[in-house]
Amino acid sequence: MILALFIATQAWVGQFQTEGTPPAPWRIVRIGNKVPPTRYRIVRIDGVTAIEGVAEKSMALLARPLAVNPDATPILCWRWRIETPVAAADLRTKKGDDYAARVYIAFDIPDEAMSGATKFKLGIARRLFGSDVPDAAINYVWDNRNPVGTRARSAYTDRAHLIVAETGSNRAGRWVAERANVAADFAKAFPKVPGKPIQIAVAVDTDNTGSTARGAFADLHFVARDEPCAF
Repeated sequence: MILALFIATQAWVGQFQTEGTPPAPWRIVRIGNKVPPTRYRIVRIDGVTAIEGVAEKSMALLARPLAVNPDATPILCWRWRIETPVAAADLRTKKGDDYAARVYIAFDIPDEAMSGATKFKLGIARRLFGSDVPDAAINYVWDNRNPVGTRARSAYTDRAHLIVAETGSNRAGRWVAERANVAADFAKAFPKVPGKPIQIAVAVDTDNTGSTARGAFADLHFVARDEPCAF
C-alpha cells in the first residue's frame, strides 16, 4: 500500500507498508525490449519497507506519475541502500552506463521551447524505444568511482543528465538519506527551458556491463526549499 499524502508542504510519492508486488500507480517501464527487465518487489530491509530492485544483466525502470509543484516543493528526499556499486560501470560511456541505484525524474517541456531538431530526435527515439522516452530527465545515481556532485550528460542522449548523489562502497550495506533540489538541478542542466516534472522512477540496471546488482529505495517525498526531509 502506498501512502500519497500531503502534510504542510510535504508531497509523498513513495512510502510503503505492505510487502509484495509494487502497487499502482507504480509500473515497470522498459526502454526497448532487448534485455530482461530488472525485478522489483516491496520488501523489508533493516526495519525499512522499501522497493528493492534486483538486476541480472537487466534493465527496467519502476515508475509512477508525478504531480508536484516545483515552485512550492522543489526538494526531493529519499533513502536508498545498495549491496555494492557496479564495479565495471563508467557513466561517460554507453558500455558502462549501469548503476546499483538511481532515481529518475522525467520532465515535460512545451513544444515551443524545443527546437525542431530536438523534437525530431525525440520522435525517432520514441519510435525506437517507446512512448515513455521523456522530453528531458534528471538522474541521481549511486556511482562506483566519480565524486559526489559530478554532473554529466547521458552517454545515450543529451536529453538526460546524470548527477552523482552517492559514490563508492563506503556507505554500501546501509540506508543512506539524500536530499536534492530538483528544480535547481533541472535549471542547471537545461538553462532557460521551462520544464514540468511528470514522472518519478527508481532503477537498478546492469545490462551494459552484464553484471548483477541489488538496490533499494524508500521514503520518496518532496518538501519546500527550507523544510527538512521527513525521515
